[in-house]
Amino acid sequence: MPYEAQSSETVNIHGHENDLIDAYLSRPEGGGPHPGVVVIHHMPGWDEATKEITRKFAHHGYVAISPNLHFREGKGDPYENSASVRAAGGMPDARTMGDVQGAVDYLRTLPYLNGKVGIIGYCSGGRQVYLGACTLSGIDAGVDCYGGGVVASESELNERQPVPPIDYTKDMKVPLLGLFGREDQRPSPKAVEEIEGELRKFGKTYEFHMYDDAGHGFFSVDRPSYRQAAAVEGWKQVFNWFERYLR
Repeated sequence: MPYEAQSSETVNIHGHENDLIDAYLSRPEGGGPHPGVVVIHHMPGWDEATKEITRKFAHHGYVAISPNLHFREGKGDPYENSASVRAAGGMPDARTMGDVQGAVDYLRTLPYLNGKVGIIGYCSGGRQVYLGACTLSGIDAGVDCYGGGVVASESELNERQPVPPIDYTKDMKVPLLGLFGREDQRPSPKAVEEIEGELRKFGKTYEFHMYDDAGHGFFSVDRPSYRQAAAVEGWKQVFNWFERYLR
């Protein structure tokens, strides 16, 4: 059932090391209770497209929150923030996980939450979903949308991202949905196979879908990478997954 009436606002939440950061909150009007979703933004940042996705979840009956993981960069816009993050070697995993945990914890204080919280992320956010599914608490399901860098070589690791997320697979606590494009190179189909092998090895609950004629960023309606057929089918899988594990 679509929820035509919604409210959206920027709120402050306590993130990593209790830092106060911005987050975008969207929810259906009415008392609920509703399941919660943390939307982890892509590397282009906490942008308009991310906030549209957050509102889409509210339309479908979820309380959704997207923390600004680039808040501390302090630049003029999301793209400048992203450029500074890239130049520094990527998002620090410890700080990012602290901020995502803060968003999960914030949802769990809301009186209209049904007690269930999922996480979904795109691009770098997909990688962070994989990491969060293995290391964070209070999460009931995850969706990784073409998260690159889950598999990483020694040369790709650094002080900010010292461990490839795939190394934490044995600790994964929640069912994971993965949505990927066959034309993507980060993650490549080979990397996706390797991740799937680890999930099978440790007996994890997961479901992966690989879309032909789609590459990285196929959900991004504002970018040339958008692929309508893959995105429409992908959204069906997302809502089926969250209906299964969060309702």
